[in-house]
Amino acid sequence: MIAIENLSKTYGKLVVLDNLSVNFDGGRVVSIIGPNGAGKTTMSKCILGMVLPDSGDIKFNGESVLNKFAYRSQIGYMPQIGKYPENMKIRQVIEMVRDIRKDATVIDEELIGLYGLQNMYDKRMGSLSGGTKQKVSAALAFMFDPQVLILDEPTAGLDPISAEILKCKILKEKKKGKLILITSHIMSEVEEVADEVMCLMDGAVKFHDTISGIKQNTNEERLSRAIAKIMNEED
Repeated sequence: MIAIENLSKTYGKLVVLDNLSVNFDGGRVVSIIGPNGAGKTTMSKCILGMVLPDSGDIKFNGESVLNKFAYRSQIGYMPQIGKYPENMKIRQVIEMVRDIRKDATVIDEELIGLYGLQNMYDKRMGSLSGGTKQKVSAALAFMFDPQVLILDEPTAGLDPISAEILKCKILKEKKKGKLILITSHIMSEVEEVADEVMCLMDGAVKFHDTISGIKQNTNEERLSRAIAKIMNEED
């Protein structure tokens, strides 16, 4: 579904992505991990078209996306911290995005209902807690039935029940053949929803394997211990 080929990006002398190549298939949840500055956000922004790479290519269903825009309608994005006009009400934000995406043929409002956002429609974004803003971001990411979802620390700030609702939604959408990329530092949550883990270090792939493969190769039952063992061995 998404193929990243020899992708490189530098900011001055800082190498953020270093000849990165990786394939992501549909019907999978892939957790992207790595230390701060490893290139996770830059890779995601390149896929989204928010950052242009210095070299390399990104292909979506076999076609290059560089300098193209139409493919973005097939991607839902949930940032770690959603930034919205503070004076706008929840209702207005949702209506604005729906108006921008008025050509969408499928509207998925399941998370709006599960999170009870209708009951808060007249609250202004500036008055919302971080967790409620996360619920709005989640609802918007899934709303237009995208083929690909990129979720950046999606459960950060969510209470346990709301986090569980989101994890169930992720698994539900995976069954429809969608590709879901998640950045997360919470290994227990990764283990619940992900099929694969890709670790970025210094802008390159350190390892990329299924969770079962990672555990088998390290003889560890817990994913966190397995990844720690791999990282220690690499060091």
